[in-house]
Amino acid sequence: MPSHIRFSTLMTFVLGLTVAVATEAAPAQKVVEVGSDHYRGTWLEIGRTPMFLTDGCVAGYSTYRQGKTPDEVLVEDGCHVETPKGRLKTVHGIGKIEDFGTKNAKMRVRYPLLITFNYWVLYKSPDNSWFISANPSMTDLWIYSRRVPSKARLRQMVQKARELGYDVGKLEFPPPR
Repeated sequence: MPSHIRFSTLMTFVLGLTVAVATEAAPAQKVVEVGSDHYRGTWLEIGRTPMFLTDGCVAGYSTYRQGKTPDEVLVEDGCHVETPKGRLKTVHGIGKIEDFGTKNAKMRVRYPLLITFNYWVLYKSPDNSWFISANPSMTDLWIYSRRVPSKARLRQMVQKARELGYDVGKLEFPPPR
């Protein structure tokens, strides 16, 4: 058998195995229905999975505005460097609600430099004051609120993330505004 065919066969097998393992390791998460008001205004970042992009970021937030079409959301993500009064860093993206008209809970945001994130709303509090979102594989998770929560509310948020199956020991809680 020619070497390019063996390599192609091997790559197909490896790719298939990778997809199977990823699918098995990350069961599909259920999303909750959110209204159009969810993608309006500013949400404060209360907790998150640590990642290179947010190193040194505190007092984080996401501000949503209506885009050109009903399923488009203009996103500004920001944070302050090192302290809540530190230098402001922002990045802008364009989101598309992928399940628009049904649950409105799955949004894909495209940022500069070809960076794309999928945000799925897994929980929204009954009073619509806070929510939990994650990527589909639950490797990244975020907790957002309209205002800085009390300690009791923060415990409730973390407990809800745990109930959703996330390892809350991985979360970090940068200082708020």
